[in-house]
Amino acid sequence: MIKINHLRKEYPNATPLKDVSVEINRGDIISIIGPSGTGKSTLIRCINRLETPTSGEIWVGDNCITDKKCDINKIRQKMGMVFQSFNLFNHLNIIENIMAAPMDLLGKSKQQAYDDGMQLLRTVGLADKAFNYPDELSGGQKQRVAIARTLAMDPEIILFDEPTSALDPTMVGEVQTVIKDLGKKGLTMMIVTHEMRFAREIANRVFYMDDGGIYEEGTPEQIFDNPQREKTARFIKRVKVFEKDITSKNFDFIGFNTSLEEFGRRSGISQKSIYHMQSVFEELCVQIIIAEMSNEFKLNITVEYSQEEESILMQAKYNGKTFNPINSDNILSLKIAQNAAESIEYSEISEDEYTNLIIAKIK
Repeated sequence: MIKINHLRKEYPNATPLKDVSVEINRGDIISIIGPSGTGKSTLIRCINRLETPTSGEIWVGDNCITDKKCDINKIRQKMGMVFQSFNLFNHLNIIENIMAAPMDLLGKSKQQAYDDGMQLLRTVGLADKAFNYPDELSGGQKQRVAIARTLAMDPEIILFDEPTSALDPTMVGEVQTVIKDLGKKGLTMMIVTHEMRFAREIANRVFYMDDGGIYEEGTPEQIFDNPQREKTARFIKRVKVFEKDITSKNFDFIGFNTSLEEFGRRSGISQKSIYHMQSVFEELCVQIIIAEMSNEFKLNITVEYSQEEESILMQAKYNGKTFNPINSDNILSLKIAQNAAESIEYSEISEDEYTNLIIAKIK
């Protein structure tokens, strides 16, 4: 249905799509997920040619829509798009919004467009709002009208750009129900969404986007239950990450602790747990590990906070001789660190320059 070859999109200050190649089959329902700014909306806007790709090819059926000779308006008649901001015509009532494009572009008679439009409004549960104006409807109702208007063009492909992101939480479910019903009709759909449960329930394929492209793809079960790549797993588990390297005993201790506290507050970590993170860092990493290091060393501190599991892991990797801080003679610092952590585990590793690893699960 859609074939993308080496798609790239550059802006003056960013390149959201670096090299995307993928095929979408007829009847696929694809959820597109990932952090903000990773090119999700840019991808589907390129497919609809609302954005002009910098390079690469996009094929829709037998038509290369990145070819300057392609009649993109003809392609768009079979490719509907639903935006997060509804984009209804406020000067037209609801049925007129739905009738306009079929009459203008498909040549339908006024009566045929009306009859078809009313049937579509019944499909989305809004036949009783046919003669209302958009500003008389709730956000969820407006989005359902926008979906009905898209369906009025009898598309083979529908692209959804975060269709529920502008809605009050109480209205999200009604729009998702309409989209789920469409999924049973064999339409090809691509849905950019931040609603993870919805993404899992509706799709047969999931694209996780990061690093300028489709970082990982698979079935909902593969992506949500068994992601194979680190960034996917972090995103699915809502993992926030803090990372710093320390290479001198004279490092900025106050600056580090301030950064750690800011990370904790941004991530919604309790003040008690923030204090425990700082205690483990100061007592275990500074008073014990760094105290044992020579003047030249490399210590990497990583903190991972999983919102889903409500867990905090602090990891310290360091080079040099094998040294287990749990066996340190600094009993006081060790005791303070152990009181701030549920567990502390040490292991020897061979990873780049690092030879030691300690992982503390913060209380």
